Parts: sequence; structure tokens; C-alpha cells
Amino acid sequence: MRENRKTLTGRVTSNKMQKTVVVKVERTTRHRLYGKVMVTAKRYKAHDEEGSCQVGDLVRIVESRPLSREKRWVVDAILEKSQGEGTLPPGV
Repeated sequence: MRENRKTLTGRVTSNKMQKTVVVKVERTTRHRLYGKVMVTAKRYKAHDEEGSCQVGDLVRIVESRPLSREKRWVVDAILEKSQGEGTLPPGV
């Protein structure tokens, strides 16, 4: 069952909570009628046990059991560390 869990990739936008980070996941979709490519974004709260994620990091999150009222995701891996000190890179 564990191999059937959903995974998403996104950027950390906030790490101000204890053991929790906010991850922004962007998707590209096409408008049904006009065909224009649109970028839609959604924010997920994910559990970060070690507190190792910084703002701007690219992370992979995996769905899990409900950990709190809004947390249903766990940070699986940090794919890319941010180069700045707690700031988002341009364009994010």
C-alpha cells in the first residue's frame, strides 16, 4: 500500500512553524475553451520532522495519514537546497 501513495514536488514558501513547512506546488493546465496554458498553484502543509527545510528549497512530499487538521503530507526528500538565506529565488 505504501508504494501507491501520491507524491508532489514543490518549493518551500514558509518554515515558521515547528516541524511544519508550507510547500507551493505549481501545475500547468490548458483552458477548456480557449486553449491558453495557465499555471495554477496550490499550497500544502507538510510535516518536516528534522526541521531541515529552508525557504526556497525544492522538496518532494508524500501523502500520509492525517497528522493535524490541515497536515496530510510528509517531506520525503530535499531535491535542491536554496542558495539564499531564507529568501525565495526570483520568479517563485
